[in-house]
Amino acid sequence: MGEYPRLRAVPGVPPESEPMPEPLWREVLGQRLRALRRERGDTLADTAGRAGVSPQYLSEIERGRKEPSSEMIAALAGALETDLGGLTEQVAHELRRQRMSVMSEPQRRTGPTVVMLAA
Repeated sequence: MGEYPRLRAVPGVPPESEPMPEPLWREVLGQRLRALRRERGDTLADTAGRAGVSPQYLSEIERGRKEPSSEMIAALAGALETDLGGLTEQVAHELRRQRMSVMSEPQRRTGPTVVMLAA
């Protein structure tokens, strides 16, 4: 499965004036799975073995590169001693937190800054 480019919010509007994109579900899910795994002190191989997947696949999920099925998410949740509902709530909470953070940030400009000095 290839990478999908992030779509621009408003066609024809320069990127520096666009709002920051919202995080993707798969990215936040991966971050949460990695955090849970590390809190337990598990290696990729430990968690992947309990979930029945390869460590490479789990790594790709944690990095937000793969979008796992609901069955796979449930298996990973079980391997990390949580449940699908709890994991989903944690990811949803983090998505809301990141969305509020993006909405409250001032727009960042990437171009040069012009300063006018009075003589």
